[in-house]
Amino acid sequence: MYLNRALAHAARTLVCSVAATAFFWPLPGAAQPVGTPVAGDSSRGATQAAASTQGLGLRLGYQSDYSKASLVYETPRLWGHQFQNWGRLDLDVELGVSYWRTNEGKSQSMGQLSAIPMLRWWPNESFYLELGSGPTVLSRSEFAGLEFSTRFQFGSHVGMGLLIDKAHRVGIRYSHYSNADIKKPNPGLDVVELAYTYRF
Repeated sequence: MYLNRALAHAARTLVCSVAATAFFWPLPGAAQPVGTPVAGDSSRGATQAAASTQGLGLRLGYQSDYSKASLVYETPRLWGHQFQNWGRLDLDVELGVSYWRTNEGKSQSMGQLSAIPMLRWWPNESFYLELGSGPTVLSRSEFAGLEFSTRFQFGSHVGMGLLIDKAHRVGIRYSHYSNADIKKPNPGLDVVELAYTYRF
């Protein structure tokens, strides 16, 4: 169990470290900012139109004491900003339903509904960094031997990923759920998640 906790902690640290490095590291000279017309790309508008596509996704999360599987719907882009030399920033919302599973405690499963606004920064056409936080509701107040004073929880995500092609996107993120100390006890839940999104 100690090894599992150490691996989970290392994965969270890796996600945050790479995200911070990618954010502050200068873009290579050859990299083109999102929206820059290139050979075979008819217009800047075509790139921005692709950014507004909606999507269906699968998220698989793991921590040493429990796991999580989620189905999400990503809304079309609600807001976006094109930077002159540093790509594009997009805002959408992830609407999700999740199933949690554990072998700890009396309550070994629970459901969750969520609505998380997500900001994604695209420094180029393929790579993104993401950050989001929003409301979620748990189906029970006890899970994995943990007692939650409120079923209402805030969900927060930080991650990164790649656009494989126009329709397929993959990523990794660290996710934290807690009630922001609205009421005690507030043990929180943490998972490292693999993400897949089909865009249409």
